[in-house]
Parts: sequence; C-alpha cells; structure tokens
Amino acid sequence: MNKARSNPVSAAAMHGALIIYTLIALFPVFVILINSFKSRRAIFREPLSMPNSDSFSLIGYETVMKQGDFFLYFQNSMIVTVGSLFLILLFGSMAAFALSEYRFKGNMIMGLYLALGIMIPIRIGTVAILEMMVATGLVNTLWSLILVYTAQGLPLAVFILSEFMRQVSDDLKDAGRVDGLSEYTIFARIVVPLVRPAMATVAVFNMIPIWNDLWFPLILAPAEETKTLTLGSQVFIGQFVTDWNAVLSALSMAILPVLILYIIFSRQLIRGITSGAVK
Repeated sequence: MNKARSNPVSAAAMHGALIIYTLIALFPVFVILINSFKSRRAIFREPLSMPNSDSFSLIGYETVMKQGDFFLYFQNSMIVTVGSLFLILLFGSMAAFALSEYRFKGNMIMGLYLALGIMIPIRIGTVAILEMMVATGLVNTLWSLILVYTAQGLPLAVFILSEFMRQVSDDLKDAGRVDGLSEYTIFARIVVPLVRPAMATVAVFNMIPIWNDLWFPLILAPAEETKTLTLGSQVFIGQFVTDWNAVLSALSMAILPVLILYIIFSRQLIRGITSGAVK
C-alpha cells in the first residue's frame, strides 16, 4: 500500500524537475529571441531587458533577408535533418530488432561493433569521408550530409532501441507468428508501436546535433545551393566585425523549427526517458 501511494509523488516530483530543467534550458533561447529585436547598442547595454520603443529594431531580420538565400538554407537544413532522422530510425530499429530478437553466432560481437560508434567520434574520419564522397561524386550534395549523419546516429539508435525491444513481451510476438504474421509485419505492427517513446528519444537526441552542425556542411557541402542554415549564418560572423543583429536574428529563426519538433516529440521523449525509472 505504501509503495502504491509513493508512485504519484515520485512521478510528480520527476515531472516537476523536468519542467524546471526545461525552463533553465530555454532561458538562453529566450535571451537570444528578445535581443534579436533590439538595436546593436541595446544588445550590449541591456541584454536581459525586454525590447521597448527606444531599443526595438528589425534591422537584424532585414539584413538576414537581404544577404544570402535564407529560405534555401532553411529548406536544406530541413531536408537533411528529416531525411537523416528517417533513415536513422528505419535502419536503427531494424538492426535493433534483429539483435534483440534473434540469437545467432556473433550477435554480441555485432552489438559491440555497432556500439563502438558511440565512443569513437565520426569526425576522426573526416579526411577518409571526404575522399569517399569525392570518389562517389557526392560532394556539394545534400545526400553526402544525410549519409554521414545517418552513419553518425545509427550506433546510438541501435543501442537504445535494442534495449527497449528486449522488453517487448515474447507472448505478443509468438501470438502474431501463430496467426501467420510475417516477421516484417510483427516488427511494423507490434514492436514499433510499443517502442515509439524510445524512437522519439532517439530522434530528439540526433535532431539537435544534426541541425546545429557546422563541421560537415563546411567540409562536404559548402556550395551556395547546398548550404545549411548554420553554415549560412556564418556569413554574418567576421574576423574583425560581427553583425550581432543579423546573427541573433538568424539564430532565432533557426531555433523555431527545432523547438517545434521538440514540442511534437516531448511527450514521447519524457515517456522514453522515464520508462522504468518510476516503479
């Protein structure tokens, strides 16, 4: 009885802690947003104050719209991010299902091999990746970024999803096999819906690094027609002079899509993180 009564308290405390953490994490975003609507002088004089009639200015947004093709950069970032997440979740869930469901020789070795990608940064192989993309003719294409980010996100996806898939009841899967369902149908209709919170967690963990990455867009796709939003924003940052109004405005516009996707996945994300944590 005491244990049953402690569950709501523990759950409420955990959700309260998550809300507080979210507010703390969003404070820098709030500062960027309010300063994007200020004049340059007001940004440095009163960075934490709200814009008023004296400090309000849209010069940053006007500069962003005039210099460079911002909407093309935005489109490229969306294509790369959504495409990479789709492939990560597709191939990651399929590999995790095979590793968790079937016992074969080398199962553990294969799992350890895939997990090595979590410990070894993919940027170490930048030179080899660039040579590979040059040889295949994928330099200055969005496919080069999608393939690299997919390879970068697969190890974490397999590691997380395989652990959740091992918790799926064998009785459900066996019942599906008795009814004549194929392994593909069992995977798509039984396993995937049950691990949806884990998939949302994987998506969020990979979404932000992909959207904010500067390294691979600069190396693999620096052409004007393939620039991402993060790379395109660098035009306002110089060695000696930085247009802070334009930088903050570009960052504010770049934050919104990530914020929207985070809100969409937030419920499933919390379920995935807290799954099994509160008993």
